[in-house]
Amino acid sequence: MLDVATLEFAFSVIALTVLILFYFITFRRTRSKYSAWWCVAIGLFLAGSTFYLMVGTPLQGWALTAANALLVAGSTSVWAGARTLRTSGPAPGVLVLAPALTIVSTALDHPGSNVWAGGAAFLFLMALMIGAASAELWRLAPGTTRLQKPMAAAASVLAAYYFARMIGLAALGSGSHVFTLFFGSAPTALFTMAMLVVASFSMTALSNEQITRELRARATHDELTRLLNRSGFLDLATDEVRHITRSNQPGALILADIDHFKAINDSYGHAGGDLALGAFAAACSVTVRSTDLVGRYGGEEFILLLPGAQAEQAQAVTRQISAALAAMPAPEGRSWPTVSYGIAAIEPGLVSLNAVIAAADAALYEAKAQGRNRSVLARDAS
Repeated sequence: MLDVATLEFAFSVIALTVLILFYFITFRRTRSKYSAWWCVAIGLFLAGSTFYLMVGTPLQGWALTAANALLVAGSTSVWAGARTLRTSGPAPGVLVLAPALTIVSTALDHPGSNVWAGGAAFLFLMALMIGAASAELWRLAPGTTRLQKPMAAAASVLAAYYFARMIGLAALGSGSHVFTLFFGSAPTALFTMAMLVVASFSMTALSNEQITRELRARATHDELTRLLNRSGFLDLATDEVRHITRSNQPGALILADIDHFKAINDSYGHAGGDLALGAFAAACSVTVRSTDLVGRYGGEEFILLLPGAQAEQAQAVTRQISAALAAMPAPEGRSWPTVSYGIAAIEPGLVSLNAVIAAADAALYEAKAQGRNRSVLARDAS
């Protein structure tokens, strides 16, 4: 029979080593949200395993309660880290709910004399939070990371193990030879140590991928409007126009310019101008399709590429964007500006992106000359 105290001490040493290495090698270099949450998780696992060493001493009552809560908090941090790969992260209140339930369930089950106090609730919450982390990884968009499936599968296995421990505890009891053999503290410590080491190496690679994606997004998106910046749009649009012309499919490009933008800055300052830019960007985002490209071309000028759209359909889109902008709540005493549009059709054949932009720009100039607040179709993009 393996010495449980020795295994728990070994787990603490491994967790401390992994935490130091992961913090200095990965987190301080990447500063990614995912690596930050993983550092928190390892720290909580380390603290929890340290408190478990006090079980069997006069301090067992509060040490066992703290250990259970810290391990559940660690698994909650694993879920929070996985969630940052899809969203901004969980609400703070959600993070304390599972540890709080663990404290209550353990404290009410005589932890001073019962080494399995709150065991069923503890094991259920561990399985729940690790299972939730697995679900977040499975839900990542394809191609987000090459480690998606291995990490999701590993989390699923660990969640299943804790769930099986809970069933075994309820069905067999903690004193059962079968339960001790497969789900006791010794095999669990060994299993968890192996998972921790493997997961930490994977988390390093995953953190590197996350920070690379964030840097790429910053390089291709406009900070103010969150749309593609000029270079980011042109890179994607060049390939899209090439595909449109080769596949004999229609397409349209729109140049949009906010009317009298200098007067907005003069009247309300640059902050007022930024609000107008943000409002128009939001109007574009809620109007166009997910397959369309939208970018800030420069200053108060925006550019849109609509694959599969005829010029007349693009003209309808401009009306929808202007209507969406006008319907948005504006600061008190103000209204949003009007917008002028130049539209160029992308006809099948040998046509370049530069030629299409030039045609749309000429049409935009014509829209301004006609009095602004309108869209004009370009004559020819070839």
